Amino acid sequence: MPDPWRSLDDERAPGAACPRTVGSMSEARQRLGRAAEALVADALERRGMRILARNERTSSVRGEIDLIALDDAALVFVEVKARRVGASMGPERPVMAVGHHKRHKLRSLALAWLRDHDGSVPRHESLRFDVVGLRVDARGRAVEWEHLRGAF
Repeated sequence: MPDPWRSLDDERAPGAACPRTVGSMSEARQRLGRAAEALVADALERRGMRILARNERTSSVRGEIDLIALDDAALVFVEVKARRVGASMGPERPVMAVGHHKRHKLRSLALAWLRDHDGSVPRHESLRFDVVGLRVDARGRAVEWEHLRGAF
């Protein structure tokens, strides 16, 4: 019986070396995530948003904010969730992978980022948290796209 806890990126022959990981994420998953973030950043810019930062970390909260953008008068913190086409693990829709714990973490990261950048944050009237989910084919092209504006 297959191990339900084994990552899809961990498909290898029995006894083969484990894939290299950073933290708990394999290099393949990191590449997928970075490629998806680049696709999303480009698409958001084409739609008129200004990307201020990518893959931001803070001084006081562990974790990373995928994208920070300015959309008219809103400062937007964007979480990107990507899955490969045909992946059998994870939720039905990639955006559904952002649950209560992740939302709490993103709020904490956003507050820490605002504190870290006090005085250098562009003028804005509101804050917003968006989630973008995509499915990516074997060639790295987005074949499904879902953008939840003001997701939480």
